[in-house]
Amino acid sequence: MKHKDDITKNALAEPASAYDVSATNLFATTIGNAAREFNITGSSYDILNATRQGLPKRGLMALAKKISLTIQEFANILHISERTLQRYDNDEIIKTEYAEKAVELARLYTRGEEVFGSLDKFKTWMKSPVHVFRGDTPVSLLDTSIGFDMVFKELGRIEHGIFA
Repeated sequence: MKHKDDITKNALAEPASAYDVSATNLFATTIGNAAREFNITGSSYDILNATRQGLPKRGLMALAKKISLTIQEFANILHISERTLQRYDNDEIIKTEYAEKAVELARLYTRGEEVFGSLDKFKTWMKSPVHVFRGDTPVSLLDTSIGFDMVFKELGRIEHGIFA
């Protein structure tokens, strides 16, 4: 018969791994120095705390560049004027609400890279008209949380081979 501690260890090991929600690859790689500066080790709690504090403009702009968004597209998604975004110094901290949208973008593009097998393929899909979105490009939907949700759901359908 198994020891009680062994049973508890095994019972907790599997669900814990299933619910692990660690940092996205794109977030960690594009935020770079800011990750070290804010002591972001990759856990969701580190990202949560950093997002609450705000993130430096240079990290957000690195993300925009990595996912091939123009400053105008990026500003529209963040709900900030392009001019206001440009006025921030590179090391200046961007408010929480904008940082939060950037984290969502990183999560979405990381998921898209997983589904499509490459970031370049996903970036192409994001900027191509898609029938299920009534001919709109997926990136054009990202100005709302509902749009993010629609794109995430479509990625799930693509992953499982369900095409509309």
